[in-house]
Amino acid sequence: MLGLSTEKYTPVRGNKRLTIILLAIISFIILSVLTFSRATFGLSSCRTLRTFNEAVAFSTSYTSSSSSSSHGSTFVNLNDIEATANAKEQQEHVLILTPLKNASPYLPRYFELIDRMTYPKHLISIAFLVSDTNDDTVDLLKEQANVFLNRRDPEQRYHHVAIYEKDFNFELPEDKRHTFELQPLRRSYMARSRNYLLTAALREEHAWVLWLDVDLVDYPATIMEDLMSVDVDVVVPNCLRETEDNSFWGYDKNNWQETEQSLAMQKDLDPEYVLLEGYYEFLTNRDLMVDMPTHLGKLDKVPLDGVGATFTLVKSVVHREGANFPPYVFQHQVETEGFAKMAKAMGFGVYGLPGYLIYHTMNG
Repeated sequence: MLGLSTEKYTPVRGNKRLTIILLAIISFIILSVLTFSRATFGLSSCRTLRTFNEAVAFSTSYTSSSSSSSHGSTFVNLNDIEATANAKEQQEHVLILTPLKNASPYLPRYFELIDRMTYPKHLISIAFLVSDTNDDTVDLLKEQANVFLNRRDPEQRYHHVAIYEKDFNFELPEDKRHTFELQPLRRSYMARSRNYLLTAALREEHAWVLWLDVDLVDYPATIMEDLMSVDVDVVVPNCLRETEDNSFWGYDKNNWQETEQSLAMQKDLDPEYVLLEGYYEFLTNRDLMVDMPTHLGKLDKVPLDGVGATFTLVKSVVHREGANFPPYVFQHQVETEGFAKMAKAMGFGVYGLPGYLIYHTMNG
């Protein structure tokens, strides 16, 4: 009986073993196929349409010569970062930086002008620092970031958009914005804002940095390539005010040259005194770019000692080597004009284009 019982049930135990082996083989094949599919087709990281939160700060790709090990270390060859006159052909990345405060009325035109530029969008990153704001600036920035990063055509998507917020608790009534006595303090806070934005947003792929005012109303679509072709460390166009009768009215008076008279005056000036342009309270005897001839050619350049930041294009190496926006007095200047003085003290070239005209809204 025992022998018959064993013969009868042995095939059953064999079938169970076979079934288990087959299930194990099938499971292994399925897992292998899924793993291969994810690795080959990117199923685990597909970002054709990115979410709203991702749109706030998302980078599509990095083109710098960098590599990461399995342990998280990163190697970046900064020798490969160059800003050249042929930036478009060389696929050089640009970082547009704009500090903001209660800027919602200006944002539609600001984004329209950026989107009209002919420089490749996939090479453009944009970063904002929003400070002491009580309007819907941040919400509007998030909405536009979502649009810029989620376009169907990859060539029309921007490389990266970042929105930062940092409050300085500095309140100044709009009608006091350009009061002479308040300018050193106001410009000091603006310098801090620019430095926060620069240090937060600058990445290893950026060859150029563009400081762009939110309230410009017009500039040529080719302005990026035009200014890059001048091939200098810092370059600014000539910023005029928008007027109803199209009359010539200078706006950015922070673009200037020192003169013999202005330098002689500074020899006896208190080292902590901040010089300001465009104010009758203290005349500096400098040559302002808005007063220079504009008929000599759009790309005809002149050396400058001070710059504003309505549209200021900087080779990123200038910032990387330490030239920033002093919130303290540097050679009688602060903020953007202090930056120009600092860049020149470090051996960089600072230039303006009197004949290259851009336009600022009629405010302040």
